[in-house]
Amino acid sequence: MGENVKVEKIWNPIFISVFVASIAISLGQNMMNTLVPKFADSLGATATVVGVVASMFTITALAVRPFSNPAFDSFSKKKLLILFLADVMISFFIYSSAHSIPVLIVARLMQGAGTGCITPLLLAMAADALPVDKLGSGIGVYMIGGSIAQALGPNIGLNMSAAIGYNKSFLIGAAIMFVGILTCIPMKEVPSKKLPYRITLKNMLAREAIPFSFLMMMMMIAGCSIGSYIAIYAGILGVQNIGLYFTVSAVFLLFVRPIAGKISDTKGFDKVILPGILIYIVAFIMMSKAKTLPQFLLVSLVSALGNGIAYPAIQAVSMKTVPLERRGSGTSTNYIFVDIANLIGPMMAGMLIDNFIARGVPTADAYANTYRLMIIPLAIAFVFAFKIRKRLVGIDIPAQSIEEDEPSVIETEDNE
Repeated sequence: MGENVKVEKIWNPIFISVFVASIAISLGQNMMNTLVPKFADSLGATATVVGVVASMFTITALAVRPFSNPAFDSFSKKKLLILFLADVMISFFIYSSAHSIPVLIVARLMQGAGTGCITPLLLAMAADALPVDKLGSGIGVYMIGGSIAQALGPNIGLNMSAAIGYNKSFLIGAAIMFVGILTCIPMKEVPSKKLPYRITLKNMLAREAIPFSFLMMMMMIAGCSIGSYIAIYAGILGVQNIGLYFTVSAVFLLFVRPIAGKISDTKGFDKVILPGILIYIVAFIMMSKAKTLPQFLLVSLVSALGNGIAYPAIQAVSMKTVPLERRGSGTSTNYIFVDIANLIGPMMAGMLIDNFIARGVPTADAYANTYRLMIIPLAIAFVFAFKIRKRLVGIDIPAQSIEEDEPSVIETEDNE
């Protein structure tokens, strides 16, 4: 056992180590994920095929869930994290040698197996290290790491691919994943009660988190259409330096997410989730009308505001509704619904784009029309959030362990 650490503040040693590791890992992921749709497009794929390739990693992400989700609460999260990072690193090596869509799909499927586990693992590890009365604020702070990676990753990836090509760029992505592995080796874990490893529906899904995970899914179905197609759409419009869209959005998120987390902790989750969804709807209306880089950058600000205040609040409320020792299942439930969105969203958008083009709609207008239609899942999310508003207001007491109350002092242990 290491020295005792009182979990009274957000920036404790365990949280800091998870935060740093998440930045390194997210940086590599953001760099590469932005390149995959453009790489497929450069190989001659249609919009529908681009959507299929972008969504493909979700198939394996969902396939491993029945086996990985129970493992989060049964084994060392740190060792599992290193294992899945190695998987993603190998997938990037496969990308680096790809010259056809089938090879690209193989790499995407393999990447999905690791990515589908890395994100909820990191989030669960961060949540374990946070004070229960500052969970909303802490998750907002934790997501700053993702914002930093989002600010740097897409732009670096796009510029790097233009300078050295896609294949060499993916090699660099593999190297960054290796750095991520190195940052995890000295990481410590918060000791927790390990549940028996059983593949059951209860271990795969936290029933309490399902309504809030549904909200996340609706938002992500719409959001996927931006990540998968904005670089292609901007190219059709002749807009240069579209990577700045991600940079501006991410920098703005650095300020929005901590403030939103504090509001959700003090005023209630409904005060950020409902306004956030409405603002996100406005962003998609603006996206459908954007034609120049300044207009796209304005969209990025509005989108970051809406997504930035609603997203971490939904994640925090998902974890607050489950017992502490089942937090791994709680975060995994959230990401199962995110996986479904990542599977449905890009393919749905791609089919809509191709359908509009087949009907004679100009290509740029086909993309704009698709962004307007993406408002539908967001409207569903808003109506559903309003319907469960009383439940959101009522979640103001942190979830307690089904065992006896834990002491206020948590020991850290190095699970080397």
